[in-house]
Amino acid sequence: MSSRYTLLVAPSSNRVYGLAAPRLAAAELAAFGSVLSTPLSDVEELRLGGVAYVGFSGSLTQRDIAYLSNVSSAYAFFEQVGDLLRPVELSPLAKFDDDLVTIPKYAGKTNEQFTKLLLNVTLLASARAGEMLERRLTVLDPLCGRGTTLNQALMYGYDAIGIESDAKDVEAYSAFLRTWLKRKRLKHKAETHPVRRERRIVARQLEVDIGGEQRVSVFAADTTDARQLMRAGCCDVIVADAPYGVAHGSRTAGALSRRPLELLAAALPGWVELLRSGGALGISWNTHVASRQAAAEVLDKAGLQVVDAPAYGGFEHWVDQAITRDILVARKP
Repeated sequence: MSSRYTLLVAPSSNRVYGLAAPRLAAAELAAFGSVLSTPLSDVEELRLGGVAYVGFSGSLTQRDIAYLSNVSSAYAFFEQVGDLLRPVELSPLAKFDDDLVTIPKYAGKTNEQFTKLLLNVTLLASARAGEMLERRLTVLDPLCGRGTTLNQALMYGYDAIGIESDAKDVEAYSAFLRTWLKRKRLKHKAETHPVRRERRIVARQLEVDIGGEQRVSVFAADTTDARQLMRAGCCDVIVADAPYGVAHGSRTAGALSRRPLELLAAALPGWVELLRSGGALGISWNTHVASRQAAAEVLDKAGLQVVDAPAYGGFEHWVDQAITRDILVARKP
């Protein structure tokens, strides 16, 4: 029997993102339909008592609720009983305290709610979506910055791999993670060493083993060299926040590029080799500097199949005057 539910949208430290969060949550709920026992229906934004909610109908099992507990902006979850709301206990994937993702503050940091959204919808498009709750998956962020995506992967109990061309960002992430693990008194081993290929140093690598249960590996290197750093088929999903072409850029062949499609065209062949069959790649980018169609063509040319389900067309949102951000997800056959 179908019931009516409401999801209370979590407040965001970013006011602009907070305004878009209910609409993005509605699209994200639709994406979760790929793993639920029955599809959700009548998904809509609504306000109750002046507070933003997202309403939907469905026949939810406990496993369905476990999946939906991980919606990026979920703050609380209720079943509607007449005019009343009955709380539904959430059980999100939360291997560690959430300050792992909320403590780091720095210029250019991607909103952590959006980071979780991007990771979720990419996972849900992959062949491993049905194993999201139990399996120790591997997440690669080939443009990892100071590690927001890596930390979210750790929160889910996954292994994380990152590549970042700015060695200072890798050092900052290393310092934060080591300090955080020590402060939490978590058993771990962390070391940094050079990576050599044909007697030549091609990168420096941070390796962290957390209690023998999870691993983090971050390379200070050019992302176009990704394939020579790792073995083929080493990750289940790839997520990347592409340079926005405003204050963000990435180095390609030694030069700073603010054109995301140039970067993707150069880097994708290597990234795709690292992705397991059935894996998915999700990117976010600024639509002011590249159209959705143009981005889709680059992914298609790399041998990926763009996900064109209706839910995946609902993630475009305004960030600031120069940036409107969108998400594109594609699968590897």
